[in-house]
Amino acid sequence: MNRLLAPSQSAYLRVVRASAWYDLVVTAGFATPWTYALVHDALSSWGGALGLGTLPELDPWQTLYANLMGSVVVVWAVLRVVRPVAAHGLFDGVARVLFATWQAYALAHGASRIVWLFFGVEVALGVVQLVPWVRGRQTDLVEDGRPLGATSR
Repeated sequence: MNRLLAPSQSAYLRVVRASAWYDLVVTAGFATPWTYALVHDALSSWGGALGLGTLPELDPWQTLYANLMGSVVVVWAVLRVVRPVAAHGLFDGVARVLFATWQAYALAHGASRIVWLFFGVEVALGVVQLVPWVRGRQTDLVEDGRPLGATSR
């Protein structure tokens, strides 16, 4: 029977934590209007210099959505840094599939090709975090020695 099994090895938890640190470094600048303006200008400049395209002019709606995304991702990343557990890797892998899907959609509809840099990392980290769940070679223990889905009494 092929069931999803939670990886429990410390190597997997290091991947969960490393992906969280990546998110903190890359996304923290999106969390406030002031830092997002700096990130926006930097990304646009780099995209132009690399021939990948610039970002659209900054506007309040773009800033709002960047700040919402940045705030949520920063909080989620801090949780994974402070308490990396296998289930966090599963959920983060699923979130990365969603992010990559919407990044591909944006690229297909004319977004700056600088998105490809983020897309590549999302796909890579998503695969690294999801493959162990599907392969089923790990034990079904997550945290505190309880099987996946078990509740404490």
